[in-house]
Formats: sequence, C-alpha cells, structure tokens
Amino acid sequence: MGNLYGYIRVSTREQNEDRQILALKDLSIPEKNLFIDKQSGKDFERPQYRKMVRKLKKDDLLYIKSIDRLGRNYSEILEQWRILTKEKGIDIMVLDMPLLDTRRGKDLMGTFLSDIV
Repeated sequence: MGNLYGYIRVSTREQNEDRQILALKDLSIPEKNLFIDKQSGKDFERPQYRKMVRKLKKDDLLYIKSIDRLGRNYSEILEQWRILTKEKGIDIMVLDMPLLDTRRGKDLMGTFLSDIV
C-alpha cells in the first residue's frame, strides 16, 4: 500500500472545515498529506487539489468526507475519478458513502460497482 492522503474542501473562506478534519483525523493521515481548499467546487482549478494530484502515486489512498467535497460538477467529478483511479492508479475512500471505496473488490465486480457509483 502507498501513502495516505486526505482532501478537504469548503466553498468559502468563512465556512469551517473542522467537521471534515475530525472525520479524517483518526485515519493516520500525515499532516503533510492533508490538502485543504477554501473555494467553490464548480471546477477542479483549486491550488491544493492540483498540488495533491501531483503528489499522488500508484497505490496511494485518498480519503474524502463526502463526494460533494471533491466537487460539484457531475461530469468533472467523473473525469477526475477516472484520472485518479485509472490513470494514476490510486484508491479513493468516501467516508460518508462506503460503497465508494475502490479498495473493495479489485475483481471485475468491484471495478464494475465502483465505475457505476
């Protein structure tokens, strides 16, 4: 297994990211591997997200609290999911939706379920 990462996003500087930090705190993610953006999820042109993606390597594991913290644009989320899981070869675990855990079932059925979800 590779390194553990966590991604946190809130939509504005006034919003509080503490709920997401608490959810990721018990997962033994090194502090240097936690990336926080305070801006809209309308696209993926976010500085910390981009920095994190550059660091991710095959077999790393990315935790996010919920899928809407990754982004708000459905087609762009799908594209980023494909890039991360297929091109970069990382696993993603969405804490609020256990079905979205690409570590489960690396066989045909697991891949199929992950792709559908």
